[in-house]
Amino acid sequence: MAVLGNCQARGVAQAMRLFAPDCRVTYFSMGTLKRDHGDLDGLARTLATFDHLFSQAFPGGLLPGGDSGTLQMREKRVRMFPTIVFSAFHPDMVYAGRTHNLADQKLAPSPLGQYHSAIALCAHRLGLDVAQTARLFRADVFERLGYLDHWDPAVRELLTSSAGIGFALDREMSRWGRRGAFMHVINHPKAFVLGDIARRLLEESGFTPEPVAVEDYLGDELARDVVWPVYPPVAELFGLTGSYLFKRKPGGGEFPRLYDLHGFIAESFALYEGRAPEEIACPRVDSWAAEPWIAEIFLAEKAGARPA
Repeated sequence: MAVLGNCQARGVAQAMRLFAPDCRVTYFSMGTLKRDHGDLDGLARTLATFDHLFSQAFPGGLLPGGDSGTLQMREKRVRMFPTIVFSAFHPDMVYAGRTHNLADQKLAPSPLGQYHSAIALCAHRLGLDVAQTARLFRADVFERLGYLDHWDPAVRELLTSSAGIGFALDREMSRWGRRGAFMHVINHPKAFVLGDIARRLLEESGFTPEPVAVEDYLGDELARDVVWPVYPPVAELFGLTGSYLFKRKPGGGEFPRLYDLHGFIAESFALYEGRAPEEIACPRVDSWAAEPWIAEIFLAEKAGARPA
């Protein structure tokens, strides 16, 4: 079996190895396709040696010769599976920098790799200090920014995108939602999510997966990466315990670097200082700064008076 995609696909491949221990499962990283295979012809020759092919979508530009759609037209055995992106638990998380084209990204660094707080980024742009910015992380601000209404649009987006590739997730979404916060960050699902996708791919390919849980045997690889907290006012909506404790991906065997809210904002501001506006551009923040009623929320905190 060949599994092609991003870090989620690596987790799916690992789950497949667990569920079908007698099968050979090889993971192909989306980010190294050109280096490893040269072009689409080279990738197709490699994949021809596998009996089962599973792939997430990848754009043109990563590999000369086409994108995942081109590959699927050429190799009819390719079974597409979705990339899980879900923002309801982390509505403040955004990317900054050159973000429009996956094949030509240049993302701005943050204390947590490439994940930024839209509130912190906008506050920095509008001249707030760390303490003023930290005071914006409260329920009434979240409500005005729409952070407390992300569930329905996030569900619709995920179900629409997955159905669009023939992998409807309605049943899985109901099950994941009952388990609480099923994402570490907006694009890092927890292990049981990737396990459900791996199990389904195997079952639909004629295999009988072992009846075990990924987290019981392999742990949760993506939990060892960045973890963005579910803010308390957001967590309360889902009956969860929230926090403002941010976790950076550790290096080697080190204990991970942890930031409280003030520490995360201060480190973010230090990284933003001296950067050209285009280097930390963000469509959401751009739109906020241009909307007087949103800018008022930030500027009122800066002036020491909260808007009515």
